[in-house]
Amino acid sequence: MGIVIISFLTGIALGIVFSLLKLPIPAPPNFAGVMGIVGVFVGFVLVNNLF
Repeated sequence: MGIVIISFLTGIALGIVFSLLKLPIPAPPNFAGVMGIVGVFVGFVLVNNLF
């Protein structure tokens, strides 16, 4: 769980830096894009755990 928190905090820090430097974020700019990435991850985990 600690690695998840560290990853989340690192993401927040990078988001702040990108925003301050007026750079485009290196992630999908909308919720649908984020959910697409989550879907790919969930599909990967399901296949690895079921097969």
